[in-house]
Amino acid sequence: MMLSTPSRLLAILFLLASLSACQTTKEFFGMDGTKKQPETETLELEPLYALGIKQLEDQNYDTAERTFVRLVARFPYGELSEKAQINLAYTQYKLAKPEEATSTISRFIKTYPTNPDIDYAYYLKALINFDRENRWLAKIARLDSSARDLGAAQQSFNDFNDVVRRFPTSKYAEESRQRMIYLRNRLAQHDLTVGMYYYERDAYVSAVGRAKYVLETYPQSDFDDDAVALLAASYKKLGQDGLSQDARQVLQSNYPEHPYLTGNWPSRRSRWNHLNPFAGEIEN
Repeated sequence: MMLSTPSRLLAILFLLASLSACQTTKEFFGMDGTKKQPETETLELEPLYALGIKQLEDQNYDTAERTFVRLVARFPYGELSEKAQINLAYTQYKLAKPEEATSTISRFIKTYPTNPDIDYAYYLKALINFDRENRWLAKIARLDSSARDLGAAQQSFNDFNDVVRRFPTSKYAEESRQRMIYLRNRLAQHDLTVGMYYYERDAYVSAVGRAKYVLETYPQSDFDDDAVALLAASYKKLGQDGLSQDARQVLQSNYPEHPYLTGNWPSRRSRWNHLNPFAGEIEN
């Protein structure tokens, strides 16, 4: 069917109007064939850093991580870039990405050793390993303690020691000392538990060696008393009554309330029950 001239003109005008409306709609919704750039690609340095901080404060760690990554990539030099790298490491730490966080903060420490916040960088590095050790212990709390690897705890202890040694007047020094005390007790507890593992399996020479290691490596820990008791008990099992009696006298002088002295150690009511993962009654 042929349209009249006026009808054809009306159809053309309608088509043009429709195309124009479609184009306007596409532009309105960002569908005009050009991809809109995200804020991380268009913002200048200072507002981009402020955006990352706002996301971090709002605990939007995923988006904060992406923001700080792009900031460092786009603006690799300067004070705000250095701050962004520290915040990136902290964000990765909060996202439970210890490997990425450690890599980021270690690279920062190596690249900017004179940064005003270098003490915090060392503290954050220690904190990352501290948190990794605690999460790991929670997962394997009922596993054979002789198979455990407390490498993260030892590394965290060493890292906190770096903070105390390098920055003794830092505001992070005292908390680092307190965490070192906690970690030293955790490490002593671990080795003492291994010593008890040997003792319960009649490996008394190994038990003696582990008890001595606890006393020599972690002096004045919360587990000195049990280490001395383990010495006394192991020497007695080995038939070395003189050495057993010496250990007993040390225990009597320094820890007169210890249950070993009343013949009630180790027992299901003793503290070994909370240290020994084989007892099935571990306290967190």
